[in-house]
Amino acid sequence: MARHPRRPAEAVARHPRGPAAERPSTPASRLTPARRHQNCPFRDSRRSAPRTPGTGDRDTRHPIDHRQHEENTVDEDTPEATPRRVENWDDGVIARRARVVEAPPPPEQRTSSRVDAYGEEFVPEPEPVISVPAPARPGPAPTEDTPPTRADHELADRLTALKELVGLSRTRLDASALAEAGRLLDEADSRTRLPRACTTVAVAGATGSGKSTLFNALAGAQLSEAGVRRPTTATAVSCTWEAGRSSRAEGLLDRLGVPVRSRRRAHLVDPGLHGLVLLDLPDYDSVASEHREQVDRLLALVDAVIWVVDPEKYADAVLHERYLRAFAGHAEVTVMVLNQIDRLPADAAEAIMDDLRGLLDDRGIALGEHGEPGAAVLAVSALTGEGVPDLRQTIGELVRTRTAAARRLGADLDGVTRRLRPVCVADSVQAPTGLTPQAREEFEERLAHAVGAPAAGRAAERGWLRRSERACGTPWAQLTKRIADRRASRRGEPPALSARAGRLGEPPVVSRPVIAEAVRTVAATAATELPGPWAKAVRDAAWRGAERLPAALEAALAARPGFGPEAAVRPGPARPAWWTVAIVGQALLMTAQLLGMCWLLTAAFGYPVAAGWLPAGLLIGGSLGAPLLAWACRVASRGPARAWGQREEERLRRVAAGCGRSLVLEPVAAELLRYREVREQFVAAAGGEPR
Repeated sequence: MARHPRRPAEAVARHPRGPAAERPSTPASRLTPARRHQNCPFRDSRRSAPRTPGTGDRDTRHPIDHRQHEENTVDEDTPEATPRRVENWDDGVIARRARVVEAPPPPEQRTSSRVDAYGEEFVPEPEPVISVPAPARPGPAPTEDTPPTRADHELADRLTALKELVGLSRTRLDASALAEAGRLLDEADSRTRLPRACTTVAVAGATGSGKSTLFNALAGAQLSEAGVRRPTTATAVSCTWEAGRSSRAEGLLDRLGVPVRSRRRAHLVDPGLHGLVLLDLPDYDSVASEHREQVDRLLALVDAVIWVVDPEKYADAVLHERYLRAFAGHAEVTVMVLNQIDRLPADAAEAIMDDLRGLLDDRGIALGEHGEPGAAVLAVSALTGEGVPDLRQTIGELVRTRTAAARRLGADLDGVTRRLRPVCVADSVQAPTGLTPQAREEFEERLAHAVGAPAAGRAAERGWLRRSERACGTPWAQLTKRIADRRASRRGEPPALSARAGRLGEPPVVSRPVIAEAVRTVAATAATELPGPWAKAVRDAAWRGAERLPAALEAALAARPGFGPEAAVRPGPARPAWWTVAIVGQALLMTAQLLGMCWLLTAAFGYPVAAGWLPAGLLIGGSLGAPLLAWACRVASRGPARAWGQREEERLRRVAAGCGRSLVLEPVAAELLRYREVREQFVAAAGGEPR
């Protein structure tokens, strides 16, 4: 679109608002349609309301350059959203108050009004006219978003670790402990989806601190209302530094909840501030609760904050205790501005600045001095413009590096991990013991005693010895035992031995108190040095298994060979081969004993039989040889009997240990593994070592 030729500087200088006769005019017939449109701006009733000179407090004073500005406003009543120019808002107040300054202001701070407070005409030096591009015209806005930086990648890794931590801990920790982390993840996901080339900076302050005036000074136009009425700012007002037709900050403004009617664009597009979204917040100490809620909500969403204080309330307890102490970890995205220093002598301003720095240091806010990262502390005057360029340069540094969003999210993440530390990392310097091999062995040993494994092994050993004695003992001893068993069965008493000697017909009785003590001991050992919630999770996992462990042990023992109603018909241990030799030997000795006895009896009754030492030798040899052979077999059976008893004990130990591992140890180990993963993710989310 072709631009209109510029008019000389003296032709575009504005005139004071006075009677129409005092203003030079050009006949309408000599004006082109474009000139008529330029000289005849139209405004609605709200914007054309005259301002009374001299009204307003210090917040109405503004050091901006009052050249001719254009504002791309939208008429809410017209559906076509026709752009229109808004008439200059200057009412001469700034020009009249500027006379109180002893030194003449620099050219960029001189007002454009020709009449001062005493009616004298002030003729400014000729200045070049700054051509302000209309927002609708295409500009040099970038077509691609800023590529991710190293800080962005580090932040993404930390957020991923926090997400894993929340997922692993969701069923172990209270919802209140993870609520803040969940909100941060949602906000980070929302912010990272929006352009990194845009930086949101909020101007916050108390009532009467001059934050709206400072906002207007930074914007170069009166975009936010400033006056004596309190509260003046009822809703957040935004100003975006962008060139071109389209705006890349709409998504950010939608996320912040800034109304469309309160969205503005900077008149003078400063390349150093390209991508800046400046917000003027309501008063944080407003009497309206909805204003305070709006401030709290926006402070949690913006990338950086400019805190504006005045010489009277720079030590306000509400500011320092409610906000600054909570923002102690956000020093790199915090700017403290002492406004209205034009009211103070130079030495008083320095004293207040030193006191303000001391207060910030007491609140734990690092100060960015001597090149160190931290909060910037500046002294400005929104009225005279003193210090405003330094503030603009500080903001430009945040905008240029494109790291404010990552720093803010990183500071928020530091706060979340700091508050999660008590439930993720134990206070003790010693590492958690967990399930050590010794703890496992002690637990399995207690379970073995609970099912009677040692006693069962000893019983099996005795049973094997009885079987050996019955097989290899003297026939007279075996006959005696059989008669005793038969008499006991007739009386209804249990026999001394079952059908299978050494095989128990019923499973051992499980001792529940011993099981409870074993579970209590292993749970206490595993939960040592763990944070409270995770120690409770370990104990709960152990006791959930302990409730089912006795029944599981009884069922497992009953299902094993050697127990239950079918134990009597199941084969016992393998019969040694030497038992056959012993049995044959006992038979021969019994035969010899009987033969010698019969021989001697026959001779005693007078029958003619050969006498001599042979009958006596057979009787004596059979009578002594059988017990000796039984004793030898009993001695030889001790080794196999001991091995058989150990085998039976080990079998019961395996059954008990298997049930204990599946119901108690494995759930406890799973909880400990989950905690170790949570701790690793916490260290990654904290950016290194747990803090």
